[in-house]
Amino acid sequence: MKVLKFGGTSVANARNILLAEHIIKKESSQNRIIVIVSALHGVTDSLIKAAEYAAVKDENYIPIIKDLEEKHLELVKELIPVLEQSSWLSFVKKHCNDMEDIYNGIFVLGEFTDKIRDRITSYGEFLSSNIMAARLQHEGLDSLWMNSSELIRTNSNFTHAKVDFDSTDENLKNYIAEHQNQIIVAPGFIAKDKNGNATTLGRGGSDYTAAIIAAAVSAEELQIWTDVSGMMTADPRLASNAKPIPEISYHEAMELSHFGAKVLYPPSIQPVMAKNIDLKIKNTFDPEAYGTLVSHNLNKSADEKQPAAGVSNMSHIALLTLEGSGMVGIPGISAKLFQCLSFEKINVILITQGSSEHSITIAVNEKEVFHAENVVNAAFEDDIQLQRMAPVKIETGLSIVALVGENMKNRSGLSAKMFGCLGNNGINIRAIAQGSSERNISIVISEKDTKKAVNILHEEFFESEIKQVHLYICGTGNVGSKLVQQIYEQNSYLQENHLINLRIAGISNSRKMFFSDHGISENEFSSWNEKAIEASIHGFADEIISRNLRNSVFIDVTASSSVPEVYEDLLKRSVNIVACNKIAASSDFEQYKTLKRTARNHNCNFYFETNVGAGLPVIGTINDLMKSGDKITSIQAVLSGTLNFVFNNYDGSRTFSEVVAQAQKEGFTEPDPRLDLTGTDVARKILILAREAGYALQFDEIENESFLPEECLQGSVEDFYLKLTEYEDHFKNLLNAAKKEGKILKYTADFKDGKAKVGLQHAAPDSDLYHLYGKDNIVIFKTLRYSEQPLVVKGAGAGAEVTASGVFADIIRSV
Repeated sequence: MKVLKFGGTSVANARNILLAEHIIKKESSQNRIIVIVSALHGVTDSLIKAAEYAAVKDENYIPIIKDLEEKHLELVKELIPVLEQSSWLSFVKKHCNDMEDIYNGIFVLGEFTDKIRDRITSYGEFLSSNIMAARLQHEGLDSLWMNSSELIRTNSNFTHAKVDFDSTDENLKNYIAEHQNQIIVAPGFIAKDKNGNATTLGRGGSDYTAAIIAAAVSAEELQIWTDVSGMMTADPRLASNAKPIPEISYHEAMELSHFGAKVLYPPSIQPVMAKNIDLKIKNTFDPEAYGTLVSHNLNKSADEKQPAAGVSNMSHIALLTLEGSGMVGIPGISAKLFQCLSFEKINVILITQGSSEHSITIAVNEKEVFHAENVVNAAFEDDIQLQRMAPVKIETGLSIVALVGENMKNRSGLSAKMFGCLGNNGINIRAIAQGSSERNISIVISEKDTKKAVNILHEEFFESEIKQVHLYICGTGNVGSKLVQQIYEQNSYLQENHLINLRIAGISNSRKMFFSDHGISENEFSSWNEKAIEASIHGFADEIISRNLRNSVFIDVTASSSVPEVYEDLLKRSVNIVACNKIAASSDFEQYKTLKRTARNHNCNFYFETNVGAGLPVIGTINDLMKSGDKITSIQAVLSGTLNFVFNNYDGSRTFSEVVAQAQKEGFTEPDPRLDLTGTDVARKILILAREAGYALQFDEIENESFLPEECLQGSVEDFYLKLTEYEDHFKNLLNAAKKEGKILKYTADFKDGKAKVGLQHAAPDSDLYHLYGKDNIVIFKTLRYSEQPLVVKGAGAGAEVTASGVFADIIRSV
């Protein structure tokens, strides 16, 4: 014999009930079966809502009852042949009239007790199961309706009645033995106490009814038919990559269902677990899908199983903390705390206590926290007045996330892995609980971090083959466009070889911004600004923080002075930052240190390799030298691809103005070339290198020997080019002075003895600076270890392509 339970959207309407009927026919052709039926989808909530209206003398209860009556009458008309409908339509109307009488009584008395609640809510299952039985009978199947409420006996704890298993088992065994029909249909959820009053087994109690009956008749199998293909590794509404769990132990299923896996009602597992009856969770809408098998007899050995079975979560949680020196070493404190809560029927979901005994923290449902606060404060009133304890402290807006797995036991490093990946994504843990069974590690976190935490843990434990990284790109100019192109071109390689999937989750320029949590596809990117909204850098950052996606990277490929204003806020939310923009790293020294410290304190990364040398590994080289204990004593460098291009190409055959114009045309300068030619950019770069080398240097301490006449700096860009032409003799004199010495012009940056300067130099043929062509950069480090033969980093130091590749490398490094 098998027991099948249908609930939720499986019995939402006639179409879904016909799908259930198909399953019933197939199963009953091979086995004798008992079918447990829930109320039609949403009916129980409507019954309660109508009663609540009636209790406050609100006549809105009347249309709700009428709607429910119509819903059931319509179901009869759709499922029962016309010639046989009359008796069943009368059946529905009679019981709806009985319901209406009860509601009218609630309205008159203004009273809605738990006893009346159980009487009211019992109608949902009563009607749906009778209609299901009638449908099967009229299909010619050997079926019988069984009134399970007459057979399942409970105490009188209305809304959460406790089952008397001795009398219940005997009643059910006798009934099944006396009635040998192939199909027996029964309502779930409802029972009666010894006085014949209607009781219910708690919301989700239809699963429990099915388990009670399955255990009583020693069924071969219990099947829970719902609208999902089994228990999932996480809530699919939160984790889009959640997948069904093929097999799971009873203990794992109980842990997952307790902490929010709504597909299964927690108490329902106990009766079948005690009898070692297999439980299957199946999908009414995809009956061929395997679903989930819950059993003691799983096929996989412990070595083959994943350590964790699933990630579960429970929302609307509050923490209540009792603390004080008067608790230390005093027996009975915990007992008194839990006793007072138990007396008020306040359910404790999670408990944690430090070994100091100075405090106890418990988690309760948020709806009960203020009642719990008053109860506990009253129970410990004397201790609080004598200041041996502090008044109860409460925290709301929290949720519980639990990692569950039978095979977690004796696996070292699981907790470190769990807390590490959460910490690296900026999720603060308010409380932790782990039982000695080691099959559940539960944490309490902020409600707003729930989705992020579930996805992080799911990815870490169930999707380890691919890490999802969410990119937010600020700036869509030359470098930004090249970066996006490289990401799309390289992403399949990264997935295949480095198990990383890059999603461009947001993009912004100075006018528009656009977001997509699932990633902006390559096809979408060409027209993203058509769907975009008005942009501001603070609005862009606020949206990133609000979306709170795991493994987030903010990428600044602008030269804007306003964009770095949001760096600190993003770092505080553990958003990694990759900056091509030099403003932040060359800002006030204290601000620079604050950003570095904030990144470190919030377990995220702040990378800006492309601030110096585009894609060259300059800053990375300094970091490696410093970490290994070396000390940089001097730096000599050509750090401007623009200036190197200009002075490599200015030989007197063309005017200085023409060479600068060529550099701008080829994309080697800023829109205003003066930003490059004044040496400001080079000064920022040597400042960044000095700081990374451990020197506390400010920008205004850098000596800048400008080669541009002051008049060239006035007016517009057009005026600038005119002035360059006027001062051509000045630039030729600079060139000729170098040639006279057999040298060439190089714009260099020098750092030594804690001091930095930038300006034109004459480079001799035997110098490393001399043989530097095109837009190349060079950085020459002298250190304690590289004192005789310097360490040289040399290569292309300008251009959108190489700069974008340097940013790309920082992105990969940051995650």
